[in-house]
Amino acid sequence: MHLSPVPAVAAHNMRLSTLRAVFALILREVSTTYGRSPGGYVLAILESAGGIALLTLIFSVGFRSPPLGTNFALFYSAGLLPFLMYSDISGKLGQTIQFSRALLAYPRVTFLDALIARFLLNMLTQLVVHGLVLGFILVMQQPDTTFNVSKIALAYVMLLALGFGVGTLNSFLTLAYPVWQTAWAVLNRPLFLISCIFFNFEIVPQPHADYLWFNPLVHVVGMMRDGFYPFYQPTYVSVIYPIALGGGLGLAGLFLLNRYHRDILDK
Repeated sequence: MHLSPVPAVAAHNMRLSTLRAVFALILREVSTTYGRSPGGYVLAILESAGGIALLTLIFSVGFRSPPLGTNFALFYSAGLLPFLMYSDISGKLGQTIQFSRALLAYPRVTFLDALIARFLLNMLTQLVVHGLVLGFILVMQQPDTTFNVSKIALAYVMLLALGFGVGTLNSFLTLAYPVWQTAWAVLNRPLFLISCIFFNFEIVPQPHADYLWFNPLVHVVGMMRDGFYPFYQPTYVSVIYPIALGGGLGLAGLFLLNRYHRDILDK
């Protein structure tokens, strides 16, 4: 039986159309979010570097050594960099539909294209920021440690899955209920204090440790520090938990956006 090549050609053209739409959205995002000069990227770098420098300065005055190792900057970068990456990706994805509302009127541009474009751009931007900040620490302070690349990569997988899932669901909730954006910002403020940026999970007493365990960022930071310090063994870390949570939230967000985003935009 001779099969018609038309469906295959149509699928190929659809993939090309999606790639073109995503690339165009990325270029638009670069020009509008970060500006037409390198200044926007410099601010992204300074936000992470400045936070680490401030934490290093404050805690090095009051303590002789950080909770792990001997380098304050390295310890706090293992906690602050993942937290800022999660906040940036989930926050930017949560505003995707509003940011691309005008473009979604075109039939060739879908909400998924907009989500993918925003996710890829902010992921790559944050990875560059992390590389520059960590490279500066390694060159200027030369901490005595050996990185485990596989564990660090696993921490990023956990982080990206969580950020994408939370951001995708929030993109629907923010679209359907505009007040959710403000409510979510308020609810997220305590995360900075309870995500093990300043301390290790092991020092938290019971029963508070049992409650803190359900914060998925605790597992991401624990895995990241496991990759930064070869002698650290965080037995509390669950790799599956942040990934499964992010996957479940992401699927829920995609389903709700696919079902309702057009109805809401047309109102």
